[in-house]
Amino acid sequence: MTDFTYAMDTDGVVTLTWDVAQKSMNVMSTAAFQQLNEMVDRALGDPAAKGIIITSGKKDFAGGMDLNVIAKMREDGGAAGIFAGVMGMHAVMRKIERAGMDPKTLKGGKPIVAALPGTALGIGLELPLCCHRIIAADNPKAKIGLPEIMVGIFPGAGGTTRLTRKMGAMMAAPFLLEGKLSDPKAAKAAGLIDEVVAPDELLTRAKEWVLSAKDADLVKPWDAKGYKMPGGTPYHPAGFMTFVGASAMVHGKTMGVYPAAKALLSAVYEGALVPFDTALKIEARHFTSVLMNPSSSAMIRSLFINKEALEKGANRPDAPDQTVKKLGIIGAGMMGAGIAYVSANAGIEVVLIDAAQEAADRGRAYSEGILDKGIQRRKVTPEKKAEVLARITATTDYAALSGCDLIVEAVFEDMKIKADVTAKVEAAVGPECIFATNTSTLPISDLARASGRPDQFIGIHFFSPVDKMMLVEIIRGKQTGDSAVAKALDFVRQIRKTPIVVNDARFFYANRCIIPYINEGIRMVAEGVEPALIENAAKLVGMPLGPLQLVDETSIDLGVKIARATKAAMGDAYPDGAVDDVLFWMADQGRMGKKANAGFYAYDAAGKRDGLWDGLAGQYLVKDTQPDLTEVRHRLLMAQVLEAVRALEDGVLTDIREGDVGAILGWGFAPWSGGPFSWLDIIGAPRAVEICEALTASHGPRFETPALLREMAAKAQTFYGAVSPKAA
Repeated sequence: MTDFTYAMDTDGVVTLTWDVAQKSMNVMSTAAFQQLNEMVDRALGDPAAKGIIITSGKKDFAGGMDLNVIAKMREDGGAAGIFAGVMGMHAVMRKIERAGMDPKTLKGGKPIVAALPGTALGIGLELPLCCHRIIAADNPKAKIGLPEIMVGIFPGAGGTTRLTRKMGAMMAAPFLLEGKLSDPKAAKAAGLIDEVVAPDELLTRAKEWVLSAKDADLVKPWDAKGYKMPGGTPYHPAGFMTFVGASAMVHGKTMGVYPAAKALLSAVYEGALVPFDTALKIEARHFTSVLMNPSSSAMIRSLFINKEALEKGANRPDAPDQTVKKLGIIGAGMMGAGIAYVSANAGIEVVLIDAAQEAADRGRAYSEGILDKGIQRRKVTPEKKAEVLARITATTDYAALSGCDLIVEAVFEDMKIKADVTAKVEAAVGPECIFATNTSTLPISDLARASGRPDQFIGIHFFSPVDKMMLVEIIRGKQTGDSAVAKALDFVRQIRKTPIVVNDARFFYANRCIIPYINEGIRMVAEGVEPALIENAAKLVGMPLGPLQLVDETSIDLGVKIARATKAAMGDAYPDGAVDDVLFWMADQGRMGKKANAGFYAYDAAGKRDGLWDGLAGQYLVKDTQPDLTEVRHRLLMAQVLEAVRALEDGVLTDIREGDVGAILGWGFAPWSGGPFSWLDIIGAPRAVEICEALTASHGPRFETPALLREMAAKAQTFYGAVSPKAA
């Protein structure tokens, strides 16, 4: 079975239909590219063929290149294999672009049009860009763009060179450097595509264009005599300013740790100085360089291959389908309200309960507010808003939970309150209903003692804000059964988020790693390290927020509560007294973080950060001699990474894929690295041990090398090469 099919009608118009079997979305493979090449040759060589329409047999055009193929190219052929493969793709695309025309007169070619019924991403847009016209169906749900930068690469099948020459570097920048996606009408307004037509007119209009196209319609601007790049080339006065600004912008956003962004900008800059075909070769070389960079490979593995595997249920127990039909949510605060919105938006009937009707109504109104913003941005229709809100029943009556097959409890983090809610819920629901508690710190096995059915009791830890954060941490208690795990995983899939499953322990996985990161930053403040050095060191290793900004965002009083609870549980073994001195002092000053407009940062009246608070220096004097930047970076990274390794050693994590994906999606751990385990593989276990030993000597036992890591160093092992049988 082929991915493309060939059909010519009585008017001589050839339609190449892309329809990959057993896939909901077309993805390009090496074999499919070869099929496309052969069919294009056939059409161009057939005198009866007047032109070609390239379209899809699915509701969407394509989701991009199969990144598993790209990963395999790197493994099998190295740099030479990648470069040869990419240049082979360029040859096919260039053949489509030239379409058999005379190279001197630029006449005699056959018109080729891309007809896009829906979403067209990555190679799904790069292929249309080499066609002579792009026509898209008017489908508001469709997304068109080049999102490769989001997974650590850049458009390497001609998209970078063609889009820059089509739009100019400045106009192309959001689509190339930010991975901006547009619906068809916005894509046409931006100049990405040429036409938008009614869905039922798509192929008719494409055929009309093929039969009416003239020689001049087939010549790309960059192939025409006298072509000048929109906005100017690097040595044009206007172009010079664009490229200088782009370089500064890219470095400011990436801090130099994302190789793809820098390589993309280099390909654009260098390519703008040479003829088009040479520019394609430059693009291929930079693309090859990026694919050979371990950072890009790690990002592809974690953010595409492993993330997709987890979303498809890689670690789901063998249990019948557990699709949620009716969901009960206890607690209509920010967390409960957010869970209600994402669930109702996914088509699930929701009962939202709170102690007071006013609070329950407020929780439902939260969904209304999000939907109203969607209407303002033309992403949501009034009809859609009405449908979603109709699925949410806000009440105080536990009897309304009758018929629920899943409960998510999201009340205050207090064992007694949660126990009381558990008893009330179990009295109201059927015997098959699964009970999930949304907690970020309380042990699931302890909470399950309040349940008469501990095998149906599980933890589901959402991250705030629920509608934006993509990770959900599922916690299996000591007595949690497989059906509860399956139910939780199926629910997370329904609401289109990414799950990880961990075993029960204090702070689970995510908070176990986040808290040491925050604490290390605060500890350095107490030591007299310049706060700006701490924050900037974090950003220079790719963390989205420095530890001081992060504690401001999550609130300092929450940090105080967690510290007191942890100290009570650990007793004399509690290691963070130096951190508490700073944290408790900040709380005593009334500096509770962003919500109070006062924390480690100062804030203006509108709540915007206005630099680090200068009052810190009065309490914690900045030392004259500051630590080396590398040492600060290592402290901040290792504080997180060593906890991830210990979580694996302790059996909290059972799959390193979940450790890497969870770290990136949960708290933004240096995405360029692919996650903590991928980062350790990049630097190598022996180097990690060296760093640990140096930090232990200077800063104490919290940096001691875990036994697993020391053993790996001795055996020259890697996490993805030897440790986990589930490693991708």
